[in-house]
Amino acid sequence: MRLLIVEDEKRLALSLARGLTAEGYAVDVVHDGREGLRRAAEGVHDLVILDIMLPGLNGYRVCAALRAGGHEVPVLMLTAKDGEYDEAEGLDTGADDYLTKPFSYVVLVARVRALLRRRERGPGASPVRVLGELRIDTAARRVFLRDAEVALTAKEFAVLDHLAGRAGEVVSKAEILEHVWDFAYDGDPNIVEVYVSTLRRKLRADLIRTVRGAGYRLESGR
Repeated sequence: MRLLIVEDEKRLALSLARGLTAEGYAVDVVHDGREGLRRAAEGVHDLVILDIMLPGLNGYRVCAALRAGGHEVPVLMLTAKDGEYDEAEGLDTGADDYLTKPFSYVVLVARVRALLRRRERGPGASPVRVLGELRIDTAARRVFLRDAEVALTAKEFAVLDHLAGRAGEVVSKAEILEHVWDFAYDGDPNIVEVYVSTLRRKLRADLIRTVRGAGYRLESGR
């Protein structure tokens, strides 16, 4: 999953980006409202973490402009303000959730995961993907094969979860890079092959198929 942080407090933005990257997300960061709106409107992010007090455009206006433009990306608003009217204003502009500073990082991650689950499956749907003998609990970030738990790193889980979200379909290497690594990643694109190889070794060799010249396909019923 690829996240966009729009936050003008650079130390906080960097801290959030580091933490969420360690959780396995790809993270882009901008520090003003106008750039945040431009990047969010590109449609490549799965969730936007949006501060309210921003230079250029405040978070309310950014969120309202996104919704007016037909963009349905989940928005988690952050603010130093406190009070039910501030929360109501944020939600009225189209935000999906609201977190007041200072906040617990653990709570923020839980809110991010909940919004991403809601977007993928719809409200009330189960956070567990079952694909034959493979079971992926996206809430607990745990993976089981034939009821035996398989230990994965954050990036390994992110690659597997992205493939599982498109189970039975071919997913290109470029798409995996875009959603699992951040926008600024300029390392070796063969890193995807390394992670796929590791997943095959930890899970089962025939679970992820290589489609020559196209990408990878996670077998949905095996």
